[in-house]
Amino acid sequence: MGQQGQADFDPSVCFVRLRKVRSDGYVEFDFAIGEPDLSVELVLPAAAYHEFCRTNRVTHITPIGGLAAAAEPPPASPSSA
Repeated sequence: MGQQGQADFDPSVCFVRLRKVRSDGYVEFDFAIGEPDLSVELVLPAAAYHEFCRTNRVTHITPIGGLAAAAEPPPASPSSA
């Protein structure tokens, strides 16, 4: 990546690519900072996933290959406080 590519890198921008909403309530997704093509795969319960996305102010990006499994996860359930 040349200097032009480095100038485009913005560490304040976060990306999420939803991979799968599992039947056990967990969400599999990719998380990237600054560059959507370099990410880590994470797994969180649905409520934690929603909080993670809200806290990091993520930009949701299209799944690789437009997989149908990328349906939005179920809404976070209200906490039982």
